[in-house]
Amino acid sequence: MRIEKRWTIKPVNEEHAKILSEALKIHPALCRILALRGIYDYDSAKAFFRPELSQLHDPFLMKDMQKAVRRISDAIEWHERIMVYGDYDVDGTTAVSVVYSFLKKHYKGELAFYIPHRYREGYGVSKAGIDHAHANGYTLLITLDCGIKSAELIKYAKTLNIDVIVCDHHTPDDNLPLAHAILNPKQADCTYPYKELSGCGIGFKLISALAKQWKLPDDEVYCYLDLVATSIAADIVPIDGENRILAYYGLKKVNEAPLLSIQILKDLAGVNKPLHLSDLVFVIGPRVNAAGRMDDARKAVEFFIETDPIKINELAGALHSDNSDRKEVDRNITQEALELIQNDEVMIARKSTVLYQPHWHKGVVGIVASRLIDHYYRPTIVLTFSNDKVTGSARSVSGFNVYEALHECRDLLENYGGHFYAAGMTMHPDNVDEFILKFEEVVSNTIEPHLLIPEIEIDAEISLSEIKQPFYNILQQFEPFGPNNMRPVFISRNVSDYKGYSKIVKEQHLKFVIQQNGITVDGIGFGMAHKYEVVANLPFDIVYTIDENEYNGTTRLQVKVLDVRASKTAS
Repeated sequence: MRIEKRWTIKPVNEEHAKILSEALKIHPALCRILALRGIYDYDSAKAFFRPELSQLHDPFLMKDMQKAVRRISDAIEWHERIMVYGDYDVDGTTAVSVVYSFLKKHYKGELAFYIPHRYREGYGVSKAGIDHAHANGYTLLITLDCGIKSAELIKYAKTLNIDVIVCDHHTPDDNLPLAHAILNPKQADCTYPYKELSGCGIGFKLISALAKQWKLPDDEVYCYLDLVATSIAADIVPIDGENRILAYYGLKKVNEAPLLSIQILKDLAGVNKPLHLSDLVFVIGPRVNAAGRMDDARKAVEFFIETDPIKINELAGALHSDNSDRKEVDRNITQEALELIQNDEVMIARKSTVLYQPHWHKGVVGIVASRLIDHYYRPTIVLTFSNDKVTGSARSVSGFNVYEALHECRDLLENYGGHFYAAGMTMHPDNVDEFILKFEEVVSNTIEPHLLIPEIEIDAEISLSEIKQPFYNILQQFEPFGPNNMRPVFISRNVSDYKGYSKIVKEQHLKFVIQQNGITVDGIGFGMAHKYEVVANLPFDIVYTIDENEYNGTTRLQVKVLDVRASKTAS
Protein backbone atom coordinates (compact mmCIF):
# COMPACT_ATOMS: atom_id res chain seq x y z
CA MET A 1 0.00 0.00 0.00
CA ARG A 2 1.63 3.23 -1.20
CA ILE A 3 1.09 6.18 1.10
CA GLU A 4 0.98 9.71 -0.30
CA LYS A 5 2.54 12.36 1.92
CA ARG A 6 1.57 15.89 2.89
CA TRP A 7 4.18 18.61 2.66
CA THR A 8 4.42 21.30 5.32
CA ILE A 9 6.85 24.20 5.27
CA LYS A 10 7.65 24.88 8.90
CA PRO A 11 6.52 28.33 10.05
CA VAL A 12 9.18 30.60 11.49
CA ASN A 13 9.55 34.19 12.60
CA GLU A 14 11.20 35.50 9.43
CA GLU A 15 12.35 38.65 11.25
CA HIS A 16 14.41 36.50 13.65
CA ALA A 17 15.95 34.69 10.67
CA LYS A 18 16.77 38.01 8.97
CA ILE A 19 18.45 39.44 12.09
CA LEU A 20 20.47 36.23 12.48
CA SER A 21 21.54 36.37 8.83
CA GLU A 22 22.89 39.89 9.34
CA ALA A 23 24.79 38.79 12.46
CA LEU A 24 26.26 35.56 11.09
CA LYS A 25 26.74 36.54 7.42
CA ILE A 26 25.66 33.09 6.20
CA HIS A 27 22.97 31.95 3.75
CA PRO A 28 19.44 33.08 4.75
CA ALA A 29 18.11 29.51 4.43
CA LEU A 30 20.63 28.35 7.03
CA CYS A 31 19.53 31.16 9.35
CA ARG A 32 15.92 30.12 8.85
CA ILE A 33 16.86 26.60 9.94
CA LEU A 34 18.63 27.97 13.02
CA ALA A 35 15.60 30.09 13.91
CA LEU A 36 13.41 26.98 13.63
CA ARG A 37 15.63 25.49 16.35
CA GLY A 38 15.14 28.48 18.64
CA ILE A 39 18.50 30.08 17.80
CA TYR A 40 18.07 33.82 17.31
CA ASP A 41 21.43 35.49 18.03
CA TYR A 42 25.18 35.12 17.61
CA ASP A 43 25.84 33.69 21.09
CA SER A 44 23.21 30.95 20.85
CA ALA A 45 24.43 30.10 17.33
CA LYS A 46 27.99 29.83 18.65
CA ALA A 47 26.83 27.51 21.45
CA PHE A 48 24.96 25.40 18.88
CA PHE A 49 27.80 25.11 16.36
CA ARG A 50 30.59 24.89 18.94
CA PRO A 51 29.21 22.88 21.90
CA GLU A 52 31.49 22.61 24.93
CA LEU A 53 31.52 20.02 27.69
CA SER A 54 31.80 22.92 30.12
CA GLN A 55 28.21 23.80 29.16
CA LEU A 56 26.92 20.63 30.87
CA HIS A 57 24.85 21.33 33.97
CA ASP A 58 26.16 20.61 37.46
CA PRO A 59 24.90 17.08 38.26
CA PHE A 60 24.09 18.14 41.82
CA LEU A 61 21.26 20.30 40.44
CA MET A 62 19.32 17.06 40.01
CA LYS A 63 16.96 16.23 42.86
CA ASP A 64 18.31 13.53 45.20
CA MET A 65 21.78 13.53 43.62
CA GLN A 66 23.43 14.42 46.91
CA LYS A 67 21.56 11.59 48.65
CA ALA A 68 22.57 9.12 45.91
CA VAL A 69 26.24 10.12 46.05
CA ARG A 70 26.30 9.93 49.84
CA ARG A 71 24.67 6.48 49.86
CA ILE A 72 27.11 5.08 47.29
CA SER A 73 30.08 6.60 49.13
CA ASP A 74 28.82 5.08 52.39
CA ALA A 75 28.38 1.68 50.72
CA ILE A 76 31.97 1.80 49.52
CA GLU A 77 33.25 2.88 52.93
CA TRP A 78 31.30 0.10 54.66
CA HIS A 79 32.30 -2.52 52.04
CA GLU A 80 28.70 -3.29 51.13
CA ARG A 81 27.76 -5.41 48.14
CA ILE A 82 26.48 -3.16 45.32
CA MET A 83 24.41 -4.32 42.35
CA VAL A 84 23.96 -2.24 39.18
CA TYR A 85 20.64 -3.17 37.58
CA GLY A 86 19.42 -2.12 34.13
CA ASP A 87 17.01 -2.67 31.28
CA TYR A 88 17.84 -5.05 28.41
CA ASP A 89 17.81 -2.51 25.56
CA VAL A 90 20.70 -0.37 24.27
CA ASP A 91 19.97 2.46 26.69
CA GLY A 92 19.83 0.11 29.67
CA THR A 93 22.89 -1.97 28.79
CA THR A 94 25.06 1.06 27.99
CA ALA A 95 23.92 2.70 31.25
CA VAL A 96 24.84 -0.39 33.27
CA SER A 97 28.18 -0.64 31.45
CA VAL A 98 29.04 3.00 32.24
CA VAL A 99 28.11 2.94 35.92
CA TYR A 100 29.50 -0.56 36.55
CA SER A 101 32.82 0.21 34.82
CA PHE A 102 33.22 3.48 36.68
CA LEU A 103 32.50 1.92 40.08
CA LYS A 104 34.72 -1.07 39.29
CA LYS A 105 37.66 1.31 38.83
CA HIS A 106 37.14 2.93 42.22
CA TYR A 107 35.69 0.17 44.39
CA LYS A 108 37.47 -3.10 45.04
CA GLY A 109 34.61 -4.61 47.03
CA GLU A 110 31.74 -6.80 45.82
CA LEU A 111 30.17 -5.27 42.73
CA ALA A 112 27.86 -6.99 40.26
CA PHE A 113 25.46 -6.13 37.45
CA TYR A 114 22.08 -7.62 36.64
CA ILE A 115 20.01 -7.47 33.45
CA PRO A 116 16.52 -9.05 33.65
CA HIS A 117 15.81 -11.69 31.03
CA ARG A 118 13.42 -10.25 28.46
CA TYR A 119 11.18 -13.34 28.38
CA ARG A 120 11.45 -14.83 31.85
CA GLU A 121 11.29 -11.56 33.79
CA GLY A 122 10.12 -8.83 31.41
CA TYR A 123 10.83 -5.12 31.48
CA GLY A 124 12.02 -3.23 34.53
CA VAL A 125 12.79 -4.22 38.09
CA SER A 126 11.79 -7.87 38.64
CA LYS A 127 11.08 -9.86 41.77
CA ALA A 128 13.59 -12.45 40.55
CA GLY A 129 16.25 -9.73 40.35
CA ILE A 130 15.54 -8.50 43.87
CA ASP A 131 15.50 -12.06 45.23
CA HIS A 132 18.83 -12.71 43.52
CA ALA A 133 20.31 -9.58 45.12
CA HIS A 134 19.00 -10.58 48.55
CA ALA A 135 20.19 -14.19 48.27
CA ASN A 136 23.70 -12.96 47.46
CA GLY A 137 23.91 -10.33 50.17
CA TYR A 138 23.60 -7.16 48.07
CA THR A 139 22.36 -4.23 50.14
CA LEU A 140 22.44 -1.44 47.55
CA LEU A 141 20.70 -1.65 44.18
CA ILE A 142 21.25 1.05 41.54
CA THR A 143 18.59 0.81 38.81
CA LEU A 144 19.26 2.35 35.39
CA ASP A 145 16.70 3.08 32.67
CA CYS A 146 14.03 1.48 34.86
CA GLY A 147 12.57 1.60 38.36
CA ILE A 148 10.39 4.72 38.29
CA LYS A 149 7.27 2.58 37.82
CA SER A 150 8.34 -0.22 40.19
CA ALA A 151 6.89 1.13 43.43
CA GLU A 152 5.69 -2.23 44.76
CA LEU A 153 8.89 -4.09 43.95
CA ILE A 154 11.08 -1.37 45.47
CA LYS A 155 8.88 -1.51 48.56
CA TYR A 156 9.52 -5.28 48.57
CA ALA A 157 13.28 -4.68 48.30
CA LYS A 158 13.09 -2.41 51.34
CA THR A 159 11.58 -5.26 53.41
CA LEU A 160 14.73 -7.25 52.54
CA ASN A 161 16.97 -4.39 53.75
CA ILE A 162 18.02 -3.46 50.24
CA ASP A 163 18.30 0.26 49.52
CA VAL A 164 17.45 1.29 45.97
CA ILE A 165 18.71 4.28 43.98
CA VAL A 166 16.49 4.79 40.92
CA CYS A 167 18.09 6.37 37.82
CA ASP A 168 15.35 6.58 35.21
CA HIS A 169 14.23 8.96 32.47
CA HIS A 170 10.73 7.60 31.92
CA THR A 171 7.71 9.69 32.91
CA PRO A 172 6.87 9.08 36.58
CA ASP A 173 3.43 8.13 37.87
CA ASP A 174 1.82 10.09 40.69
CA ASN A 175 2.82 7.24 43.00
CA LEU A 176 6.62 7.39 43.20
CA PRO A 177 8.60 4.43 44.56
CA LEU A 178 9.89 4.78 48.12
CA ALA A 179 13.50 4.53 46.99
CA HIS A 180 16.49 5.88 48.92
CA ALA A 181 17.02 8.35 46.05
CA ILE A 182 15.33 8.98 42.70
CA LEU A 183 17.32 10.57 39.88
CA ASN A 184 14.78 11.57 37.25
CA PRO A 185 14.56 15.14 35.90
CA LYS A 186 10.92 14.53 34.93
CA GLN A 187 9.82 14.44 38.57
CA ALA A 188 7.43 17.32 39.16
CA ASP A 189 9.62 18.84 41.89
CA CYS A 190 13.00 18.31 40.20
CA THR A 191 14.44 21.63 39.04
CA TYR A 192 17.23 20.15 36.92
CA PRO A 193 17.37 22.39 33.81
CA TYR A 194 17.33 19.64 31.15
CA LYS A 195 14.57 17.03 31.16
CA GLU A 196 15.35 14.80 28.16
CA LEU A 197 18.45 12.81 29.13
CA SER A 198 18.57 9.14 28.15
CA GLY A 199 18.74 6.49 30.85
CA CYS A 200 22.47 6.22 30.21
CA GLY A 201 22.64 10.02 30.32
CA ILE A 202 21.31 9.95 33.88
CA GLY A 203 23.85 7.25 34.74
CA PHE A 204 26.50 9.57 33.29
CA LYS A 205 25.29 12.41 35.52
CA LEU A 206 25.53 10.07 38.52
CA ILE A 207 29.17 9.17 37.83
CA SER A 208 29.87 12.85 37.08
CA ALA A 209 28.59 13.71 40.55
CA LEU A 210 30.62 10.91 42.13
CA ALA A 211 33.76 12.07 40.30
CA LYS A 212 33.16 15.63 41.45
CA GLN A 213 32.61 14.52 45.04
CA TRP A 214 35.69 12.29 44.96
CA LYS A 215 37.77 15.00 43.20
CA LEU A 216 38.59 12.83 40.19
CA PRO A 217 39.76 14.29 36.85
CA ASP A 218 37.16 14.84 34.10
CA ASP A 219 38.69 12.11 31.93
CA GLU A 220 37.48 9.52 34.46
CA VAL A 221 33.97 10.39 33.27
CA TYR A 222 34.44 11.57 29.67
CA CYS A 223 35.96 8.23 28.66
CA TYR A 224 32.39 6.84 28.59
CA LEU A 225 30.97 9.41 26.16
CA ASP A 226 30.92 6.97 23.23
CA LEU A 227 28.55 4.72 25.20
CA VAL A 228 26.42 7.72 26.18
CA ALA A 229 26.16 8.78 22.51
CA THR A 230 25.16 5.23 21.55
CA SER A 231 22.32 5.35 24.09
CA ILE A 232 21.17 8.79 22.90
CA ALA A 233 21.06 7.56 19.31
CA ALA A 234 19.33 4.26 20.01
CA ASP A 235 16.73 5.62 22.43
CA ILE A 236 15.77 8.41 20.00
CA VAL A 237 15.77 11.19 22.59
CA PRO A 238 15.84 14.88 21.51
CA ILE A 239 19.18 16.10 20.17
CA ASP A 240 19.17 19.44 21.90
CA GLY A 241 20.48 20.88 25.16
CA GLU A 242 22.76 18.50 27.03
CA ASN A 243 21.99 15.64 24.66
CA ARG A 244 23.49 17.60 21.75
CA ILE A 245 26.69 18.23 23.74
CA LEU A 246 26.94 14.61 24.87
CA ALA A 247 26.19 13.25 21.39
CA TYR A 248 28.66 15.65 19.74
CA TYR A 249 31.57 14.64 21.97
CA GLY A 250 30.45 11.02 22.10
CA LEU A 251 30.61 10.82 18.31
CA LYS A 252 34.00 12.49 18.39
CA LYS A 253 35.20 9.73 20.69
CA VAL A 254 33.53 7.02 18.56
CA ASN A 255 35.49 8.24 15.54
CA GLU A 256 38.80 9.12 17.19
CA ALA A 257 39.34 6.83 20.20
CA PRO A 258 36.39 4.49 20.66
CA LEU A 259 35.95 1.77 23.22
CA LEU A 260 37.53 -1.35 21.73
CA SER A 261 34.13 -3.08 21.65
CA ILE A 262 32.63 -0.31 19.49
CA GLN A 263 35.63 -0.37 17.14
CA ILE A 264 35.26 -4.14 16.70
CA LEU A 265 31.52 -3.78 15.96
CA LYS A 266 32.37 -1.12 13.34
CA ASP A 267 34.88 -3.50 11.74
CA LEU A 268 32.45 -6.41 11.85
CA ALA A 269 29.79 -4.31 10.11
CA GLY A 270 32.32 -3.36 7.40
CA VAL A 271 32.18 0.37 8.22
CA ASN A 272 35.39 2.19 7.31
CA LYS A 273 34.19 5.79 7.31
CA PRO A 274 33.46 8.23 10.16
CA LEU A 275 30.21 7.33 11.92
CA HIS A 276 27.26 9.69 12.26
CA LEU A 277 24.56 9.44 14.91
CA SER A 278 22.36 7.59 12.41
CA ASP A 279 25.10 4.95 12.10
CA LEU A 280 24.94 4.37 15.84
CA VAL A 281 21.19 3.84 15.38
CA PHE A 282 21.47 1.44 12.44
CA VAL A 283 24.93 -0.16 12.81
CA ILE A 284 25.78 -0.36 16.51
CA GLY A 285 22.32 -0.25 18.09
CA PRO A 286 20.73 -3.28 16.40
CA ARG A 287 23.68 -5.54 17.21
CA VAL A 288 23.57 -4.55 20.88
CA ASN A 289 19.78 -4.82 21.05
CA ALA A 290 19.84 -8.22 19.38
CA ALA A 291 21.37 -9.79 22.49
CA GLY A 292 18.23 -9.11 24.52
CA ARG A 293 15.86 -9.73 21.63
CA MET A 294 17.18 -13.15 20.67
CA ASP A 295 19.03 -14.43 23.73
CA ASP A 296 20.26 -12.70 26.89
CA ALA A 297 21.16 -8.97 27.11
CA ARG A 298 23.74 -9.77 29.77
CA LYS A 299 26.21 -10.50 26.97
CA ALA A 300 25.82 -6.89 25.72
CA VAL A 301 27.10 -5.57 29.07
CA GLU A 302 29.86 -8.19 29.13
CA PHE A 303 30.83 -7.00 25.66
CA PHE A 304 31.13 -3.35 26.72
CA ILE A 305 32.97 -3.92 30.01
CA GLU A 306 35.40 -6.57 28.73
CA THR A 307 39.01 -5.50 28.15
CA ASP A 308 40.48 -8.69 26.62
CA PRO A 309 40.48 -8.24 22.79
CA ILE A 310 40.02 -12.00 22.20
CA LYS A 311 36.95 -12.17 24.43
CA ILE A 312 35.56 -8.95 22.92
CA ASN A 313 35.86 -10.46 19.44
CA GLU A 314 34.06 -13.60 20.60
CA LEU A 315 31.25 -11.56 22.13
CA ALA A 316 31.05 -9.34 19.03
CA GLY A 317 30.63 -12.45 16.89
CA ALA A 318 27.81 -13.62 19.16
CA LEU A 319 26.04 -10.23 18.91
CA HIS A 320 26.47 -10.21 15.14
CA SER A 321 24.98 -13.72 14.93
CA ASP A 322 22.05 -12.70 17.16
CA ASN A 323 21.41 -9.76 14.85
CA SER A 324 21.40 -11.98 11.76
CA ASP A 325 18.83 -14.23 13.45
CA ARG A 326 16.81 -11.17 14.45
CA LYS A 327 16.69 -9.88 10.87
CA GLU A 328 15.37 -13.18 9.54
CA VAL A 329 12.68 -13.46 12.23
CA ASP A 330 11.75 -9.80 11.77
CA ARG A 331 11.38 -10.25 7.99
CA ASN A 332 9.18 -13.34 8.30
CA ILE A 333 6.85 -11.87 10.94
CA THR A 334 6.49 -8.59 9.03
CA GLN A 335 5.45 -10.50 5.92
CA GLU A 336 2.94 -12.57 7.88
CA ALA A 337 1.54 -9.45 9.57
CA LEU A 338 1.09 -7.61 6.26
CA GLU A 339 -0.80 -10.58 4.83
CA LEU A 340 -3.14 -10.59 7.84
CA ILE A 341 -4.02 -6.94 7.20
CA GLN A 342 -4.28 -7.26 3.42
CA ASN A 343 -6.76 -10.15 3.73
CA ASP A 344 -9.07 -8.36 6.19
CA GLU A 345 -11.23 -5.54 4.83
CA VAL A 346 -12.39 -4.55 8.32
CA MET A 347 -8.80 -4.19 9.49
CA ILE A 348 -7.81 -2.19 6.42
CA ALA A 349 -10.57 0.32 7.15
CA ARG A 350 -9.53 0.92 10.76
CA LYS A 351 -7.60 3.89 12.12
CA SER A 352 -5.32 1.64 14.18
CA THR A 353 -3.57 -1.66 13.70
CA VAL A 354 -3.54 -4.25 16.48
CA LEU A 355 -2.33 -7.74 15.56
CA TYR A 356 -1.93 -10.79 17.78
CA GLN A 357 -0.29 -14.10 16.99
CA PRO A 358 0.87 -16.24 19.93
CA HIS A 359 3.84 -17.73 18.03
CA TRP A 360 5.47 -14.41 17.10
CA HIS A 361 8.87 -13.76 18.64
CA LYS A 362 8.58 -11.28 21.50
CA GLY A 363 11.97 -9.78 20.73
CA VAL A 364 10.95 -8.23 17.42
CA VAL A 365 7.32 -7.12 17.89
CA GLY A 366 8.37 -3.47 18.31
CA ILE A 367 10.42 -3.56 15.10
CA VAL A 368 7.53 -5.20 13.24
CA ALA A 369 5.12 -2.53 14.51
CA SER A 370 7.41 0.17 13.09
CA ARG A 371 7.62 -1.61 9.74
CA LEU A 372 3.83 -1.95 9.51
CA ILE A 373 3.48 1.83 9.89
CA ASP A 374 5.52 2.20 6.69
CA HIS A 375 2.68 0.39 4.89
CA TYR A 376 -0.38 1.40 6.95
CA TYR A 377 0.28 4.77 8.52
CA ARG A 378 -1.56 4.69 11.84
CA PRO A 379 -0.93 3.82 15.53
CA THR A 380 0.13 0.18 15.60
CA ILE A 381 0.42 -2.55 18.23
CA VAL A 382 1.89 -6.01 17.70
CA LEU A 383 1.12 -8.63 20.37
CA THR A 384 2.41 -12.10 21.16
CA PHE A 385 2.19 -14.69 23.95
CA SER A 386 4.87 -15.02 26.62
CA ASN A 387 4.90 -16.43 30.15
CA ASP A 388 1.11 -17.01 30.24
CA LYS A 389 0.46 -13.37 29.28
CA VAL A 390 -0.12 -11.46 26.09
CA THR A 391 2.58 -8.86 25.69
CA GLY A 392 3.43 -6.42 22.96
CA SER A 393 4.81 -3.15 21.67
CA ALA A 394 3.09 -0.03 20.40
CA ARG A 395 4.44 2.46 17.89
CA SER A 396 2.76 5.69 16.86
CA VAL A 397 2.57 8.22 14.06
CA SER A 398 3.77 11.80 14.31
CA GLY A 399 1.63 13.88 16.63
CA PHE A 400 -0.33 11.07 18.32
CA ASN A 401 0.41 10.09 21.94
CA VAL A 402 0.19 6.30 22.01
CA TYR A 403 1.03 6.18 25.73
CA GLU A 404 -2.07 8.25 26.52
CA ALA A 405 -4.14 5.98 24.27
CA LEU A 406 -2.95 2.96 26.26
CA HIS A 407 -3.76 4.81 29.48
CA GLU A 408 -7.37 5.01 28.29
CA CYS A 409 -7.33 1.20 27.94
CA ARG A 410 -5.69 0.61 31.33
CA ASP A 411 -8.65 -1.37 32.74
CA LEU A 412 -7.79 -4.11 30.23
CA LEU A 413 -4.04 -4.06 30.92
CA GLU A 414 -1.98 -5.59 33.70
CA ASN A 415 1.03 -3.39 32.99
CA TYR A 416 2.02 -0.69 30.53
CA GLY A 417 4.63 2.01 30.11
CA GLY A 418 6.55 4.03 27.58
CA HIS A 419 6.73 7.35 25.77
CA PHE A 420 4.70 9.51 23.38
CA TYR A 421 5.63 7.42 20.33
CA ALA A 422 6.53 4.00 21.74
CA ALA A 423 5.14 1.88 24.56
CA GLY A 424 4.82 -1.67 25.84
CA MET A 425 2.01 -3.50 27.54
CA THR A 426 0.96 -6.80 29.14
CA MET A 427 -2.56 -8.20 29.46
CA HIS A 428 -4.50 -11.40 30.20
CA PRO A 429 -5.21 -13.43 27.04
CA ASP A 430 -8.96 -13.15 27.66
CA ASN A 431 -8.74 -9.36 27.20
CA VAL A 432 -7.17 -9.30 23.71
CA ASP A 433 -10.33 -9.04 21.62
CA GLU A 434 -11.84 -6.36 23.85
CA PHE A 435 -8.54 -4.48 23.89
CA ILE A 436 -8.37 -4.43 20.08
CA LEU A 437 -11.83 -2.85 19.92
CA LYS A 438 -11.17 -0.42 22.77
CA PHE A 439 -7.85 0.78 21.34
CA GLU A 440 -9.51 1.35 17.95
CA GLU A 441 -12.29 3.28 19.65
CA VAL A 442 -9.82 5.48 21.53
CA VAL A 443 -7.75 6.18 18.41
CA SER A 444 -10.82 6.86 16.25
CA ASN A 445 -12.22 9.31 18.80
CA THR A 446 -9.01 11.21 19.45
CA ILE A 447 -6.76 11.21 16.39
CA GLU A 448 -7.03 14.18 14.06
CA PRO A 449 -7.60 13.01 10.45
CA HIS A 450 -4.51 14.76 9.07
CA LEU A 451 -2.31 12.76 11.47
CA LEU A 452 -3.15 9.63 9.45
CA ILE A 453 -1.31 11.11 6.46
CA PRO A 454 2.49 11.08 6.82
CA GLU A 455 4.01 14.52 6.85
CA ILE A 456 7.25 15.79 5.39
CA GLU A 457 8.29 18.88 7.31
CA ILE A 458 10.30 21.26 5.14
CA ASP A 459 12.87 23.61 6.62
CA ALA A 460 13.48 25.97 3.71
CA GLU A 461 12.97 26.59 0.01
CA ILE A 462 16.10 26.95 -2.12
CA SER A 463 17.00 26.76 -5.80
CA LEU A 464 19.31 24.10 -7.21
CA SER A 465 21.92 26.82 -7.85
CA GLU A 466 22.30 27.24 -4.08
CA ILE A 467 23.44 23.64 -3.54
CA LYS A 468 27.15 24.40 -3.30
CA GLN A 469 30.02 23.10 -1.20
CA PRO A 470 30.26 26.12 1.19
CA PHE A 471 26.51 25.81 1.89
CA TYR A 472 26.90 22.08 2.55
CA ASN A 473 29.95 22.62 4.76
CA ILE A 474 27.89 24.76 7.15
CA LEU A 475 25.00 22.32 6.90
CA GLN A 476 27.30 19.57 8.16
CA GLN A 477 27.95 21.61 11.30
CA PHE A 478 24.29 21.16 12.28
CA GLU A 479 25.17 17.57 13.15
CA PRO A 480 24.55 15.43 15.11
CA PHE A 481 21.05 15.05 13.69
CA GLY A 482 18.09 13.57 15.51
CA PRO A 483 14.76 14.56 17.09
CA ASN A 484 14.46 18.38 17.46
CA ASN A 485 17.43 18.73 15.10
CA MET A 486 16.59 16.53 12.13
CA ARG A 487 18.65 16.68 8.95
CA PRO A 488 17.32 19.80 7.16
CA VAL A 489 14.79 19.18 4.42
CA PHE A 490 14.57 21.48 1.39
CA ILE A 491 12.09 22.11 -1.39
CA SER A 492 12.87 23.27 -4.92
CA ARG A 493 10.04 24.08 -7.31
CA ASN A 494 9.65 23.75 -11.06
CA VAL A 495 12.59 21.48 -11.69
CA SER A 496 12.65 19.04 -14.60
CA ASP A 497 14.35 15.93 -15.82
CA TYR A 498 17.61 16.64 -17.64
CA LYS A 499 17.60 15.20 -21.20
CA GLY A 500 15.78 12.04 -20.09
CA TYR A 501 18.70 10.97 -17.90
CA SER A 502 16.55 10.20 -14.86
CA LYS A 503 15.81 6.47 -14.74
CA ILE A 504 14.61 3.55 -12.65
CA VAL A 505 17.45 1.53 -11.11
CA LYS A 506 17.24 -1.93 -9.51
CA GLU A 507 13.47 -1.95 -10.20
CA GLN A 508 12.59 -0.01 -7.03
CA HIS A 509 14.67 3.15 -6.96
CA LEU A 510 14.81 6.32 -9.02
CA LYS A 511 18.08 7.90 -10.18
CA PHE A 512 17.57 11.61 -10.71
CA VAL A 513 19.36 13.99 -13.02
CA ILE A 514 17.42 17.23 -12.68
CA GLN A 515 17.78 20.80 -13.89
CA GLN A 516 16.54 24.26 -12.98
CA ASN A 517 17.54 27.44 -14.79
CA GLY A 518 20.54 25.77 -16.38
CA ILE A 519 21.84 24.17 -13.15
CA THR A 520 22.04 20.36 -13.07
CA VAL A 521 22.04 18.20 -9.92
CA ASP A 522 22.15 14.43 -9.42
CA GLY A 523 20.03 12.61 -6.87
CA ILE A 524 18.61 9.30 -5.69
CA GLY A 525 15.12 8.42 -4.50
CA PHE A 526 15.00 5.09 -2.71
CA GLY A 527 11.78 3.14 -3.26
CA MET A 528 10.51 5.86 -5.61
CA ALA A 529 10.33 4.01 -8.91
CA HIS A 530 6.55 4.52 -8.93
CA LYS A 531 7.14 8.28 -9.26
CA TYR A 532 8.93 7.96 -12.60
CA GLU A 533 5.98 9.26 -14.66
CA VAL A 534 5.89 12.45 -12.58
CA VAL A 535 9.58 13.04 -13.20
CA ALA A 536 9.69 12.09 -16.88
CA ASN A 537 6.94 14.28 -18.30
CA LEU A 538 6.33 17.58 -16.55
CA PRO A 539 8.02 20.17 -14.35
CA PHE A 540 7.81 19.03 -10.76
CA ASP A 541 8.51 20.12 -7.21
CA ILE A 542 11.00 18.10 -5.21
CA VAL A 543 11.63 17.65 -1.50
CA TYR A 544 15.06 16.41 -0.42
CA THR A 545 18.03 16.42 1.88
CA ILE A 546 21.58 17.14 0.71
CA ASP A 547 24.52 14.79 1.11
CA GLU A 548 27.70 13.65 -0.61
CA ASN A 549 28.09 10.74 -2.98
CA GLU A 550 31.48 9.12 -3.47
CA TYR A 551 31.98 7.22 -6.72
CA ASN A 552 35.26 6.08 -8.28
CA GLY A 553 37.24 8.23 -5.88
CA THR A 554 35.27 11.40 -6.70
CA THR A 555 32.98 13.04 -4.15
CA ARG A 556 30.07 15.17 -5.36
CA LEU A 557 27.05 16.76 -3.74
CA GLN A 558 23.74 15.08 -4.47
CA VAL A 559 20.15 15.30 -3.29
CA LYS A 560 18.46 12.44 -1.47
CA VAL A 561 14.89 12.74 -2.69
CA LEU A 562 12.04 12.23 -0.24
CA ASP A 563 9.10 12.99 -2.54
CA VAL A 564 8.08 14.66 -5.81
CA ARG A 565 4.85 16.02 -7.18
CA ALA A 566 3.83 17.80 -10.37
CA SER A 567 4.34 21.55 -10.16
CA LYS A 568 1.15 23.60 -9.94
CA THR A 569 2.38 25.64 -12.87
CA ALA A 570 2.71 22.52 -15.01
CA SER A 571 0.21 22.42 -17.90
